[in-house]
Amino acid sequence: MTGERRAVGAYGERCAVRHLVESGLRVVARNWRCAYGEIDIIAWEGETLAFCEVKTRRGDAFGTPAEAVVGAKARRLRRLAAEWLRSTDTHADQVRFDVLAVYPARSGAARVEHLRNAF
Repeated sequence: MTGERRAVGAYGERCAVRHLVESGLRVVARNWRCAYGEIDIIAWEGETLAFCEVKTRRGDAFGTPAEAVVGAKARRLRRLAAEWLRSTDTHADQVRFDVLAVYPARSGAARVEHLRNAF
């Protein structure tokens, strides 16, 4: 991954965290890694634990950010979530998988779409 792509991704994650916190979620982990991969953001919304994938795109020419989280990517995120729950001994009544689509603006704030229960 190039430095520019990493910077865009980091910017998108900062925007996503800000959006989640402003929406009342409590972020408990960012960029959690294990042998199977990485979870971008893990946050509580009441009694529900949300595992969040952040996709930052400048446009939809290659599909929407949510369209990029299907099939193998969704299965990997489920496996990562199970590993996080096991390794942290965390118990949640409800678990969901969200996608946060971040669209940077040429000027001003980025637009963030929060898709709850995306898969």
